[in-house]
Amino acid sequence: MSLSSDAIVKQEIIDSLGTSYRNVQLRIFRQSSNQDQLPFSKGGLTFGYAHIYYGSCDAAWFIDAKWTDGYDGTAINEKPLIALEGTDALNRGSSGNAQTQRFHHVLGAVKDGIIGVYYLRKGSAKIRSDLFGMAYFASKVEKGKYLIIDDLVVVKNILNVYDSPAKCLKYINDYMEYMYSIFQEYFQRMYEGSWQNFADARSTIIKKDYVIKYAARSRRNFTDGSQRAGHIAVGEMYLTRYYFYGKKFYYLFLRMSDEDLEYLDEHKSDDKEWRILRHEPDVEIKTVDDIIGLTPSIKDALMTIKNEPIIGGPARSIYNKCVDKIMDGLKSGTLQIKH
Repeated sequence: MSLSSDAIVKQEIIDSLGTSYRNVQLRIFRQSSNQDQLPFSKGGLTFGYAHIYYGSCDAAWFIDAKWTDGYDGTAINEKPLIALEGTDALNRGSSGNAQTQRFHHVLGAVKDGIIGVYYLRKGSAKIRSDLFGMAYFASKVEKGKYLIIDDLVVVKNILNVYDSPAKCLKYINDYMEYMYSIFQEYFQRMYEGSWQNFADARSTIIKKDYVIKYAARSRRNFTDGSQRAGHIAVGEMYLTRYYFYGKKFYYLFLRMSDEDLEYLDEHKSDDKEWRILRHEPDVEIKTVDDIIGLTPSIKDALMTIKNEPIIGGPARSIYNKCVDKIMDGLKSGTLQIKH
């Protein structure tokens, strides 16, 4: 039987760094276990902040020192230094948004001031260049630093200098600049260095004080477990949220109404991804009901296809026609988003 992605990553961590390194201890659960889903303050590998949990990690390195959990203020005598989420996705054909779906797993640690590491083992696919940008800009916003790596030597180098704050900070800042250089090369190549070009290509509208990203999300996307819309929506949300940090972000779900939003708030209140979407600072989910000036016929047309696949066929045609009219209106100002 082939090993799972998590098992491969965990074994590689142990083989490369052992179960302790200098006086830093490693917390990792090698066997299939739900232990990692417990909060770090209760012996697990899940980090949260301000009463929101962001996902379980694969490993964390910690020292014996006082630490206060940013999720609920729990004080313990184990201080985490690095939290790591790993995947073998690059060897499993994941070149698209599957890479961003795990982005939030270490974000709770980063928000809590810990070094967060998203480790993608080298493989036949390449790390998405925009992932480096997401991590770089997240590090500008949050208390901790977020690193994207494909080699565990980066973790080893941090552990070697963690007790020398100046050396540790320099190493991390140098690595951050390396990540930024990868993003900048990609941004220049793909969008000619223009945020407007980026917005046009990524279903985004840039305004002075806010941005709008529109998507074809429907209520069914979040209630049908086979669609994994929550993970995808969270990944796309963080890409926009951090690229345009400092602006309000309206995430516009065009195939949802306010009634759908209320339904999901009631029935998905314990869903991790939905809670993240609803509580991320400076992010608001908007529906077709939040578009001021929209003609009833366009809303009615979108509602007729709210549960239809829109990969192709008549539903896609209806959606595209509605989107064109809505985007023209939002760009020109004849339509407005309810603030």
